[in-house]
Amino acid sequence: MLVLVLNAGSSSLKSCLYHLDKSRRLDSAAQPLWKGDIDWISESEGILTVEGNNIEQEIKLEDRDTALRILLDTLVQGKTKVLESLDDIDVVGHRVVHGGAEYSQATLITPQVKSAIAELISLAPNHNRANLAGINTIESMLPQVPQVAAFDTAFHTTIPDCAKVYPLPYEWFEKGIRRYGFHGISHEYCAKRTAQILQQPLESFKIVICHLGNGCSLSAVKNGICIDTTMGFSPLEGLMMGTRCGSIDPQILIYMMQEYGLDADQLNQILNQESGLKGVSGISADLRKINQAIANGNRQAQLAFDIYLHRLKSGIGAMVASLNGLDVLVFTAGVGENHSIVRQKTCEGLAYLGLSLNQAKNNAAPVDENIAATNSLLPVLVIHTEEAWAIAKVAVDIAAA
Repeated sequence: MLVLVLNAGSSSLKSCLYHLDKSRRLDSAAQPLWKGDIDWISESEGILTVEGNNIEQEIKLEDRDTALRILLDTLVQGKTKVLESLDDIDVVGHRVVHGGAEYSQATLITPQVKSAIAELISLAPNHNRANLAGINTIESMLPQVPQVAAFDTAFHTTIPDCAKVYPLPYEWFEKGIRRYGFHGISHEYCAKRTAQILQQPLESFKIVICHLGNGCSLSAVKNGICIDTTMGFSPLEGLMMGTRCGSIDPQILIYMMQEYGLDADQLNQILNQESGLKGVSGISADLRKINQAIANGNRQAQLAFDIYLHRLKSGIGAMVASLNGLDVLVFTAGVGENHSIVRQKTCEGLAYLGLSLNQAKNNAAPVDENIAATNSLLPVLVIHTEEAWAIAKVAVDIAAA
């Protein structure tokens, strides 16, 4: 089956085309036949980068409304053509950021599902709106092709009420104020991949998964299900991130409003776009630039890195407490997969758990590998997350059912 995967956001759109069938196993992740990514430079200007037939092409975009159609045209036209017709596509899978409390697994998109995604725009305005726009465009272009929604919140719907409900007036919980968690597609993929790499049943592990990218989150997985996670009502809660602050004292916001006259829009901008590594360092959200500055003696960059590690180790400790133990620690996503110093410093700070790294393996760009030393009491895995592949796999399963 030919599966198109779309991951639409407010500032970017990533897409892949896979050829696979229901017998394809998770541990045989295929390379996509074609990739197309849109990065929006401004509200009306973007760059489309397409890879197909071993050819990479860039196209300048000047209209968001027609961007997806232009992207799909590269599947069937020009040097990157890989299909004779868009009608050859068998199913389209979408990453949808927010599924609320209702959707605990991927589902075939129906008018009812579209309505639910629309109703949740208020909880994820930058993402669900873009997700829905992509669904509607595909529907207009390929009305006969089934579409599947894979929700980033779905994997976390299993967390118990003690972790889900905030200590606020209970009526707020009834209004939807609860921990939802995000990055669930990545966390679920990595949990399953952990079992395959270690060749043991997933249900036999207590796993802490560290999804560390520009956005960062942890999950605690026990008996194959998520029982705790660091992101909450929004992706702002939890760990220190590239530009997001993570968890802070909420009284700070009240104070800044009262003393400095900041309004909701200003606070939203500061907390989501001007905090985290970028805010503390004053340099960048990119850890590579932070580490370069540290090497040049920049004390503010060092402080940003130290806070990042402190909060990461504290968060892992909280997940271990939720699990009442630990069997496997997993690193994934851009920072987790590519920054050996983060893995090294984190594991050094968790040596009391019996963790010890093989530094040669840690420094050798590991992929889907156990980098623990032979004397480590626990395995430490680096897993290349495959969110698009996971969406494609579940889309095939649902379409073939």
